[in-house]
Amino acid sequence: MIRKTALGIVVFILVVFLGAGWYFSSQIIHPAKGPCDKKHFIYCGTPEDMGLKYEDVSFTASDGVSLKGWYIPGNRKEAVIMVHGHGADRHEGLRWVRVLNRFGMSVLLFDLRNHGTSGGDVTTMGFFEKRDVSGAAAWLKAIKKIEQIGVFGVSMGASSSILAMAEDKNIKAGVFEAGFSSLRKELNDIASRDFGLPSVPLINIVSLLFRLRTGVSLDAVAPEKAIAKISPRSLFVIHCPGDDYIHFSHGKRIFESAGQPKDFWASPCTTHAEAWQGDPDVAERRVALFFSKNLR
Repeated sequence: MIRKTALGIVVFILVVFLGAGWYFSSQIIHPAKGPCDKKHFIYCGTPEDMGLKYEDVSFTASDGVSLKGWYIPGNRKEAVIMVHGHGADRHEGLRWVRVLNRFGMSVLLFDLRNHGTSGGDVTTMGFFEKRDVSGAAAWLKAIKKIEQIGVFGVSMGASSSILAMAEDKNIKAGVFEAGFSSLRKELNDIASRDFGLPSVPLINIVSLLFRLRTGVSLDAVAPEKAIAKISPRSLFVIHCPGDDYIHFSHGKRIFESAGQPKDFWASPCTTHAEAWQGDPDVAERRVALFFSKNLR
């Protein structure tokens, strides 16, 4: 009787962790697509609503996935690619567009794979998404004849942009806001904070399921290991000290792992990926001056 009871408890615990692992991995791979949140996105229309001319554009990732976006032309031969976060879309970057365009830069906003109106059916938190960023840079170079290309990634977009820039020399400068230092470390944080569950064995199960479902290892998504390859190109790390989703320590780890030249700004914000909301004037000035200086 005792043996049967013990076995039942073990089976129950195993089922709980397998269920949690499946749910957890599903949240990563298939992000919820909700309506545009004006509190976070600020602008939920098109660039035209902001008084900016734009083009609807289509291009492909370096592995052929179809991507959709907006291109806002500037009056200089410099462009910035805006890369949104997990579960977001191209609208997330609109808050930064006006000042970049005022400085003469063109801006390309697009939906990452498995987001918005782009193709693709899985999300990998940066491993495949880096191909989307490289595809955007290749399109700017081939179609718009722009050589001086920068990237601005937010959250998952920051991680995707770091991984892309580490491999793609077409990208000359990068701003990375609210990125995680490694996917495994971030999932460990989420397990304890949001679910009250131990990371072992939960994240081991998530890791296995994630790999089986996407072909990608959690440990292959580690921006802090890739970022040193960006040097001597310039980068700028931004993170909120009060970030309520990706802890401030992730931003510091990314910055400390990077080579020179580099800069860091702790925006006075308390919500994940809302550095602009923390101090719009300072945020816009610092980002615009960074790109203006490094995309000459």
